[in-house]
Amino acid sequence: MPKLKLGPIVDDKPVKITIELPADLHRDLTIYAEALGREQGQMIADPTKLIAPMLERFMATDREFAKVRHANRSGVRPPGTRPQAE
Repeated sequence: MPKLKLGPIVDDKPVKITIELPADLHRDLTIYAEALGREQGQMIADPTKLIAPMLERFMATDREFAKVRHANRSGVRPPGTRPQAE
């Protein structure tokens, strides 16, 4: 059977999670949102909306994580990891 050009459809439905932040981290997140709002010229009403983009940026710039993610996507286990029990 010929292989189709379209690969598997990724489930991109957002996943809702709940986290608890230390008070000082929440204060810093609020300060960051205020600074970003001033820089962009529009107020950020909900500082928690910054969490997902911050996590994305953090993981996108972590070189070691990029290696692990690439290995994980290609089905190769990163060195020093165990196979998962099935």
